[in-house]
Amino acid sequence: MEAINKSFFLFLANRPLLDRLAKRWGSKFGADKIVGGETFEHAVPLIQNLNSQGLRVTVDHLGEFVASDAEARERTLECIQTIRMISAHDLNSQMSLKVTSLGLDISHDLAWGNMIQIMEEAVKHDVFVTIDMEDSSRTQATLDLYKALKQKYNNIGTVIQSYLYRSDQDLDYLNEVKPILRLVKGAYKESAKVAFPDKSDVDHNLKQLIKKQLLNGHYTAIASHDDAIINFTKELVKEYGITKDQFEFQMLYGMRSQSQLDLLAEGYTVRVYLPYGNDWYGYFMRRLAERPANIAFAFNGLFKK
Repeated sequence: MEAINKSFFLFLANRPLLDRLAKRWGSKFGADKIVGGETFEHAVPLIQNLNSQGLRVTVDHLGEFVASDAEARERTLECIQTIRMISAHDLNSQMSLKVTSLGLDISHDLAWGNMIQIMEEAVKHDVFVTIDMEDSSRTQATLDLYKALKQKYNNIGTVIQSYLYRSDQDLDYLNEVKPILRLVKGAYKESAKVAFPDKSDVDHNLKQLIKKQLLNGHYTAIASHDDAIINFTKELVKEYGITKDQFEFQMLYGMRSQSQLDLLAEGYTVRVYLPYGNDWYGYFMRRLAERPANIAFAFNGLFKK
C-alpha cells in the first residue's frame, strides 16, 4: 500500500492542471502548514519564531525547470534578494536552491554564471547555500557544478540521495573537495534501473552514507524524520567520538515539530527546511509521497473552517 501511495502522489506531482488549481486554492489543501508563504517577506516572521526557539533554518524559493534565460535571471535575482534579506533581518538561516531554476537545463554556462552571482552575494553576507538535488537525470550535472564551486567557495553544500545506487560512488567523487552534504532518502519517481525499489535498502544505504561521510571528517546534515535513522546517527557519533559540531539534523517545516524541539533539548543542532513561494504543488505532492502520514495535513486543510 505504501508503494501505491508513493506512486500515486508522484504521479499527481506532474499534473499541470492540478498545479494551476493548487496555486489558486493552496491553503485549502494544507499548503500553508508546510510552506512559509508566497514571498520571503511572508516567511520572515516564521523564521524569527523558529530562531527564537533555538532552531536554525534553510529557506528554499520553490520552483524549477525554467524555460528561458530571462526566467533563470529572475530566479537568480530572487536568490540574491533573499540572501540580502537574511542578512538585513539578522536571521539564522541558510538558503537552498535548485540549479534547474537557474537554467541548468538550458546550458551549463548559464547555470554557472548565475551561481557565481549568487555565491558572491552569499560570501558578502556570510550566508551558506545548499544546492538541492533533483531527479537522477540531473545528478551528474549537479555534482559537477557543485564540485567546481566548492573549489572556489567554502560556504556551499549539496545533497546526496540514498535511493540511488550511485550515491556511495558520488561520495568518493566529491571527497577531495571536502563536501558539506545533506543526506536524504530521495523524493522523486525513479526507475529500478537507477534506484533501490525497496524502502529497507534505501534506509540501509542512507545509514552507510551517513557513516561514510562522517568518518571522512566532513560536515553532514542528516535530513530525515525517521526515528531509526536519527537513533542510528546518535549511536554512530557516540561510538566514534564524533562531536556535535560536525553534524546536524534537518526536518521539514510543519512536520514533527516536537521532535525538532526534543533533539534541540538533547543538545543537537536542528535545522528546519522552510520553503516559500506559490509554486508549491510539486513539493507538496512529493512530501505526501515520502511519508503517508503526511496525507493527514492535506485533509485537515481541506475540511478546516
